[in-house]
Amino acid sequence: MIILGLDPGLGTTGWGVIHADGNRLKHIANGQIRTDPSMPLPRRLSNLHAALIDVILAERPDGAAVEEVLGNTNAQSTLKLGQARGVVLLAAASSGLHIGEYHPSTVKKAVVGTGGAEKRQIQAMMAVLLPGAKLAGPDAADALAVAITHAHHLASAQGMARRARVTA
Repeated sequence: MIILGLDPGLGTTGWGVIHADGNRLKHIANGQIRTDPSMPLPRRLSNLHAALIDVILAERPDGAAVEEVLGNTNAQSTLKLGQARGVVLLAAASSGLHIGEYHPSTVKKAVVGTGGAEKRQIQAMMAVLLPGAKLAGPDAADALAVAITHAHHLASAQGMARRARVTA
């Protein structure tokens, strides 16, 4: 299965694509989509959507995974981040992709082993889990971590379904 991981952001949205066969993972591509802060918000969101559609068309994923938004003390920043996340979900859903959504602590725990991991720890684990992958930046590393989390959840669900069929 080809999985597109997405780390939404209005300024920078990270994306990463992996091939998952059970727990075997292979890096395919990663990148970051940046929007121009001097542009009006609707234009930035439109540009983000168009760039995501381009990634989806180029990489042809079977599914997607998106990191959930954490609120912060600045309500305006949280609102803008939520709008960018909405665009990310729209691009994936309108492309017919099944979407998994994961809390940041779930992603950190899945790839680092602790829900309180720092960004540099996630980047270091990407070198271990996806050897040879050249990361486009920290947001791309986070997106790959989201994709890996989704791959692990899918593998677990498939394993449980197989066991249920055997015992039935």
